[in-house]
Amino acid sequence: MTARILMVLWTLTFFTVYAQSPPSDASLSGFVYDTNNGETLIGANVFLRDTKIGAVTNLRGYYVIPKIRPGVYTLVCQYIGYRVMTKTVTLSAGEEKVLRIDMQPEDIMGEEVVVYADSIPTMQKLFEKPISKVELSGQQINMIPQVVEADLLRSLQTLPGIVPVSDFSSALYIRGGTPDQNLYLIDGSDVYNPEHAFGLFSTFNTDAIKKVDLSKGGFGAEYGGRLSSVLNVTHMDGNRNEFAGTAGISILSAKTTLQAPIGSIGSLSGSFRRTYFDKTLGQAIDEIPDYYFYDGNVKAFFDIDGRNKLTISGYGGQDVLNYIFNENADNKAGFDYTWGNKTGSVRWTHVFSPQMFGDFWMTGSTFKSDFAFDEVTNYSEENFISDLTFKGSLEYHHSKQFITRFGFEQKNLHGVFLENFDGGKVDVNARRTHYVAYIQENWRPSDEWDIESGLRFDYFDSDRNFKNLDPRLALKYRLNESTNLKASAGVYHQYLHQIPRAFFSGIWTTSDRYQKGSTAYHFIGGVEREVLDFLTIELEGYYKKYKNIYSLNHFLITEVRPGHYENGLPVYDNTDGLFNRGDGHSDGLEILVKKEAGAVTGWLGYSLANTRYTIDGINGDHSFEPRHDRTHSVNAVANIDIRNSIRALKGKPAKYTNSKWLAGLNFVYASGQPITAPGSTYMIRTTPDDEAGFAVYPGGINEWRLPAYARLDVSVTYEKQFKHWSIAPYVQIFNIGNRKNVWFVQYDSKEQGGTIDQKVKTVNMFPLLPSFGVNFKF
Repeated sequence: MTARILMVLWTLTFFTVYAQSPPSDASLSGFVYDTNNGETLIGANVFLRDTKIGAVTNLRGYYVIPKIRPGVYTLVCQYIGYRVMTKTVTLSAGEEKVLRIDMQPEDIMGEEVVVYADSIPTMQKLFEKPISKVELSGQQINMIPQVVEADLLRSLQTLPGIVPVSDFSSALYIRGGTPDQNLYLIDGSDVYNPEHAFGLFSTFNTDAIKKVDLSKGGFGAEYGGRLSSVLNVTHMDGNRNEFAGTAGISILSAKTTLQAPIGSIGSLSGSFRRTYFDKTLGQAIDEIPDYYFYDGNVKAFFDIDGRNKLTISGYGGQDVLNYIFNENADNKAGFDYTWGNKTGSVRWTHVFSPQMFGDFWMTGSTFKSDFAFDEVTNYSEENFISDLTFKGSLEYHHSKQFITRFGFEQKNLHGVFLENFDGGKVDVNARRTHYVAYIQENWRPSDEWDIESGLRFDYFDSDRNFKNLDPRLALKYRLNESTNLKASAGVYHQYLHQIPRAFFSGIWTTSDRYQKGSTAYHFIGGVEREVLDFLTIELEGYYKKYKNIYSLNHFLITEVRPGHYENGLPVYDNTDGLFNRGDGHSDGLEILVKKEAGAVTGWLGYSLANTRYTIDGINGDHSFEPRHDRTHSVNAVANIDIRNSIRALKGKPAKYTNSKWLAGLNFVYASGQPITAPGSTYMIRTTPDDEAGFAVYPGGINEWRLPAYARLDVSVTYEKQFKHWSIAPYVQIFNIGNRKNVWFVQYDSKEQGGTIDQKVKTVNMFPLLPSFGVNFKF
């Protein structure tokens, strides 16, 4: 019923818009660049002064202002952290003027921020942003205190609606969704395992990041295949003017990012990172396993001409873990575990006409892991998934009131899971193809209204085929000069399912004759208000309904059936009995107060949320809250220019020199996680003569909660700028209060003198963890 209502609304919007035929006049288009390094600027505001005509640059830095009356105008371009650019342009009838815009960076001055008369108001910038979307730069991520070094996924966990499951994981649980319900993209390529081990690092090197776009829900028809969110990471193209780089060393890792021009036609950037505590702390402390990882990315950008640009990007990473159970034993039994991602993409950007813009991609992605025990058993495991994708996305600007976006995608998937053990083996090998087509209409009937409707068609070719048509609708309304209202609704489908495993990478499976595709319905409403210059408040409420979600069947040993036998041993070659099917819902309220300029920047977030699942045959078919549910969560992030903050308190203007002290604060409070407590303890004997043993019988699933989680992280950085390079040593303290946040609870029951002695032991997460390092720019 919901899908039908959205389909009707989309159809009405489409035909209403196409009934209009605005006159064709002149147009103005081009790319916006940073003069220092030649990078294109995403989200720059380009407009004609004293008119209500303008545009915002897209992910390629491209803008177009169509349907302009002939005449003389003052063109204005504004981007936060850059000087406002103005230029007089003359447009004649039918002219298609192409204009390159170069922007000069400057500091965002503490209490001396200049608001120009022709600047676009903050509320207009928020109005352009889709509902539930978060935009971050690499610089913002690097300023948040972390465990060891700046990390994208841990930074996103400081935003309302995004929670971790523990300190040992950087996985994102977004508005009640699980990590496999998030679509991760690096330069257009899917990433199937975005974490390194122990949650300290993710696969995203923040020094190489140009832009991060996260949609927490209600995203448009151009994205799909996941139920919860989209994280789109764009790496830097590279410095087109001169050789430049950064380098950093911390107590656990080292990294570098280098950029250089390729003649006059393009640029090259690359980064590399490796941990080395296997060579330092691991040599001195036996409890630290022999573990390290390395990763890196390379990106080449070619500016062929004004209408054609080519980008080639690649990423690779590998984790290596060798664990010995007992270093003092004669038999060095243990296991070897390696895993890693590889991605690659080729993107051709073509400007067909000032109004018609397109991106065409060929992307590839693989994830592979290998696990084997040493000298103990014959157990081994291989986990592999590959993805070869061809896709295109185009946009056509009919006028300032109407933009059409459409595209296609073909995703070729190959999954292998091979497990050998003494009693048989698992041998799953499947190939699937996912076809997508979408269209999205953006209509602005007035300066106050923005209506976006879309349709997405999915065809998933498996041993059972799935066809779905997903409508999407988003509304934005400017109530007044300081307030925006937003709403969105949509239907989403997912055909990939993941078997989660603690400390080990999950195993991907696909929808087939045993598991249907999963479905989610999003309903979101929000309000944005500008309180002061560069200080905004965003409030959003949401409701998500899930259908056909899957959880691992913990009784699969007794229920899974082999597909055939080899040499008398069972071979399990399908997913029958692997999952339990269920439904669920999530709802919540989020508040975000954000300050983006001045001597103190940061945000304060609060989330009230609830998620409930009902899994067939589990918990007596009663609903329960999953482990990642957090009723209340509070996050506060502050980045402080210490010297200018003191000057502001004294009523003095900001003053900038070639050195500065910076402080960072990150505070987290969250309700305790749900746990399943024992309902009773019972005695068991294998035979009447055996000694009695005791076992715990669980009560209702997740009816109790752990104590609340709280943590404060701090950092201090000193930045010194020299003529051609800079240095920034830093100290960070994770969990400065050394709070013992509970990870899980262990129960131990023993019989003593005819009575049962029960002991409860809590296992805690990270204690106080200091770290230090130094970063260089040159």
